Amino acid sequence: MIDINKAKSEFMKYVKNYDQENKRILLKISHSYRVMEQSKKIAESLNLDKEQVDLATLIGLLHDIARFEQMKRYGTYVDSKSVDHGDLGAEILSDKSFLRRFIDSDKYDDIIITAVRNHNKYKIQDGLSENELLHSKIIRDADKLDILYEATESFWYKEAEKELIENAETVDEEYFEQIKNHKQIHRKKGFINKIDAVISYLAFVFDFNFKYSFKVTYENDYINKITNRFEFKNSKSKEQMEKIKDIINKFILEKIS
Repeated sequence: MIDINKAKSEFMKYVKNYDQENKRILLKISHSYRVMEQSKKIAESLNLDKEQVDLATLIGLLHDIARFEQMKRYGTYVDSKSVDHGDLGAEILSDKSFLRRFIDSDKYDDIIITAVRNHNKYKIQDGLSENELLHSKIIRDADKLDILYEATESFWYKEAEKELIENAETVDEEYFEQIKNHKQIHRKKGFINKIDAVISYLAFVFDFNFKYSFKVTYENDYINKITNRFEFKNSKSKEQMEKIKDIINKFILEKIS
């Protein structure tokens, strides 16, 4: 019922409508493919049947379908400065003629649209069906896994931006408390310090739903790789970051033991 190769072909046709010389567009294409693979692996780790694995794979491919239009319209991927890309993705996929390009049947339309809408939210909306909830959890984990991977090498590559993080005097106390309570960071309108953006990614692990996600994070040493990119200059922020790293790594170990 779900032809992943056809879906990938249609995806590439779609993204060719956007500026292929824009590195940010190319990054989202690569991200979409990696999340697709992680979604597939998570579904397989849950011993789902082939149709459900294929559905999870398709959702992974389409989860950021709105990013391309977002960049074209607003020139940014920052939702607070443009549009919620989960909501826009759900809106785009609600055009059934568009969605039929990727899957012939309408059997899973509600699940696909719901999962895409929920993939980037602080928490999953209430009242979902069992299958909607399952696939929302899968795509959220897959997306966060790839963002952690990207944070190990792709983010904060400008020297000036890195220096702002390294010279931050302190981590936001509210965010620090959320880390200590094993909570995903509930982001404010903006970050007081760039260092707060870093810990918001580290705290993704507190929203993971599946053991597979903790294992991948542990095996790839994402938490240490991200924090080790920086030489924190201020004694307080340095101490806080060591505590944060310790809290998160212990949490991961508990989840995989």
